[in-house]
Amino acid sequence: MQVPPGKKVYFLSDFHLGAPDHAASLERERRIVAFLERIRRDAALIFIVGDLFDFWYEYRTVVPKGFIRILGKMAEITDSGIPIHFFTGNHDMWMSGYFEEELNIPVYHEPKEFDFNGKQFLVGHGDGLGPGDHGYKFMKKIFRNKACQWLFGILPPAVGVGIAGWLSRRSRAVTGSLDAQFRGEEKEWLIVYCREVLRSRRYDYLIFGHRHLPIDFLLNSDGSRYINLGDWIRYNTYAVFDGERFSLVSDTPETEHYIIRK
Repeated sequence: MQVPPGKKVYFLSDFHLGAPDHAASLERERRIVAFLERIRRDAALIFIVGDLFDFWYEYRTVVPKGFIRILGKMAEITDSGIPIHFFTGNHDMWMSGYFEEELNIPVYHEPKEFDFNGKQFLVGHGDGLGPGDHGYKFMKKIFRNKACQWLFGILPPAVGVGIAGWLSRRSRAVTGSLDAQFRGEEKEWLIVYCREVLRSRRYDYLIFGHRHLPIDFLLNSDGSRYINLGDWIRYNTYAVFDGERFSLVSDTPETEHYIIRK
């Protein structure tokens, strides 16, 4: 794809709408909707790279209550001709057609390659990639299993959403402050993963979410960069490509200094 002059490609992730409570989630949702309204003026394409919701499961005739503002804004944007691409995250992996049918948004479950103005991009949420985290990788296989999804689907929505909410809160309690610390390039699993990928294929930008810490990291002498998009809970960070220049920035200047640049 050629990015038209004056247009930009936007990347953002990890909204976790629904957490930690309704009031905080609603304030965050309004802030994100206002941001989407601003960028639609010059957006050629928008990527939402996973964990839009803190929990999402599509029952046959039911979707989770709420989120009407963000869903309506995304529908409005795609109806106006601006594409949105969505990658599932570990909190909203159970999608099965609603976004495609109702919002005209393609949904990806694995990292995907894109070419913009001759620059090579690899985009994905980032969960379960790289070494380590064997417990989650095992759980992910269970969550992705069609039989397990069907069994979850026969639970009444109130029960299923309650279980998922408990698991989500437990996940945040385990990671806690670790998300706010850069662990060093040997211990950052997505940096290790990116370098493995670059052994067989060159990319200019390898863009992920999941980590919740905004990172712009030079991977090699060829100029390949690992980008982690941060989140919209603490940092309000996003990436933008204008056809020539790529930037990782914060929508709130006071959090700009939290971006890790190496």
